[in-house]
Amino acid sequence: MAGGEESLVTSVFLLDLVRQICVVGTSGAGDKNNNNNVFRKDCMDLVRRVSLLTHFLEEISGQLGSLNALGSCSSSSKEINWSSDLVAALQSAKNLLSLAGIFQSTNDSDSAAKKIATLFHSVTWKLERSLANIPYDQFDISEEVQEQVALVRAQLRRATERYGSKNSREISFAFAQPIEKDDGQSPMGNRLTRSRHIENSGGVSHKVAENIQTAVSGSNGSKDHSAYQVASELNVVDGGEKDSLGSKSGEDLKKHDTLKVPDDFLCPISLELMRDPVIVATGQTYERSYIQRWIDTGNSTCPKTQQKLEHLTLTPNYVLRSLITQWCAEHKVEQPTGLANGRIKKSDGSFRDVSGDIAPIQAIVRKLSSRLIEDRRAAVSGVRSLSKRSTDNRILIAEAGAIPVLVNLLTSEDTLIQENAVTSILNLSIYENNKALIMLAGAVPSIVQVLRAGSVEARENAAATLFSLSLADENKIIIGASGAIPALVELLENGSTRGKKDAATALFNLCIYQGNKGRAVRAGIITALLKMLTGSRNCMVDEALTILSVLASNQDAKVAIVKASTIPVLIDLLRTGLPRNKENAAAILLSLCKRDPENLASVSRLGAVIPLTELAKNGTERAKRKATSMLEHLRRLQQN
Repeated sequence: MAGGEESLVTSVFLLDLVRQICVVGTSGAGDKNNNNNVFRKDCMDLVRRVSLLTHFLEEISGQLGSLNALGSCSSSSKEINWSSDLVAALQSAKNLLSLAGIFQSTNDSDSAAKKIATLFHSVTWKLERSLANIPYDQFDISEEVQEQVALVRAQLRRATERYGSKNSREISFAFAQPIEKDDGQSPMGNRLTRSRHIENSGGVSHKVAENIQTAVSGSNGSKDHSAYQVASELNVVDGGEKDSLGSKSGEDLKKHDTLKVPDDFLCPISLELMRDPVIVATGQTYERSYIQRWIDTGNSTCPKTQQKLEHLTLTPNYVLRSLITQWCAEHKVEQPTGLANGRIKKSDGSFRDVSGDIAPIQAIVRKLSSRLIEDRRAAVSGVRSLSKRSTDNRILIAEAGAIPVLVNLLTSEDTLIQENAVTSILNLSIYENNKALIMLAGAVPSIVQVLRAGSVEARENAAATLFSLSLADENKIIIGASGAIPALVELLENGSTRGKKDAATALFNLCIYQGNKGRAVRAGIITALLKMLTGSRNCMVDEALTILSVLASNQDAKVAIVKASTIPVLIDLLRTGLPRNKENAAAILLSLCKRDPENLASVSRLGAVIPLTELAKNGTERAKRKATSMLEHLRRLQQN
């Protein structure tokens, strides 16, 4: 596609994205009677500011492809940078509005509310930065539109300062900590986060997820400075004088080697700017490759604090990574990535030369946008094939800009293109850094649409993709709010055997977040799970019990489980189930009976004492604990 055509597509895409934001924002937060939505005003303010960009984008749409606008061919990369930054910022705004627009204030929602407030801070900062990078002097813009853009930037700047002053006192690095950790669920979590094999169109099997585990930090470790205090400090840079709407003063363009990198951005081990910061059990943040090497060499302590690590899970610090990206863009510092000078950095610190693979991958990614359906079909099939082969390919494909294009192809009417696009995204999501890029591209609504109406294979792989993305805790909220849960429950009931297993895995992971449990219950998950427990084939009893054990801590779920006459089924499993089934059945019964004498009496009447006594003697360690606790509750009931 010629440069001018690409530019036209960009401008049309930007305009369409602004219109989508207006629709999402006004439909989600526009209900004046929705008094429980504490973010209604924030949503409407953000929509109003974004909508003011419509006239600017319309004015420049006819100028993007011309030499007069670009100045020279060498400016094309600059155009791509500012436009891609603006797309990313608008996509973030759209995702945030989808989430905040349906937020309902409850007694249990303080943590989620703080996280959404944090996102408003981040998104407004990102929008203002992307608008600052537009080369306004290269376009013929009317004075009225210039004033509108200047107004939007000023409003965004003030909003960023307001969010910063409010959030920096309240929100620390806990934003990157796990949303919820259910007691005793790790064995089931490991069971469901199993390796999974997908057959590609050529019949070749490959791993889609290998020993992936939910990133649970399990620590409330603190930092010397809050992430958003750092963000507030970065915003001070914007105080420099501007020559015009977009041109920066010479002071802003000084070389980055004279800049002082914020201490929080440096890995404590390597003292280098981090590209993939992760949090360890003590709450400290390190560059993934260096801390992984530290752990792989047999160390079980935190290098900075010397405290023993309670576990070795590495939780991605998305907040800090976003701040580093923003800082690099602001100061014209090249962002450290997995790919540099044709080489990819390995976890042991060494490099692999992939320079020979870059050009072929870039060529095939370009064909994803071809006007010819045959070219698109061949290209997306090629990306699927390449993305399943190696981590290097997943990095290179993402670096080539494939993810936003693949997301657009999810809505293709061509079944084969849609299947290959969703499977490519699934493969790409295996690489941790790509998860954020996929979310940033606004992929979730389209993935949910594929889950609802795609082919059998496309639906299966859409469910697996949602599972992979939901491994990041903040994504659980966004995916849960997207309408994915009813679609997953439908697949759990009526999908193929593999589709049911993929849906079960995704639902388990999403329901770790408390806010998604009510959504799952309303979607009819209890009925679906009961069918799995009582079905003649009994092929998914393990999965059904695992999900029920997570849901049983939710009051709505407890009511639905009891109403569905599940207690007799659970007691029967205490007698006849496999060791893991007995363990989960006891855990669910305990959750149902805590502070509920009526359920406890029902369990007693149905003869649970004998199998519970047997389980307390001969079950797994966890089963013994749960059975013993249940027997103690039953004894107290008899005494009363």
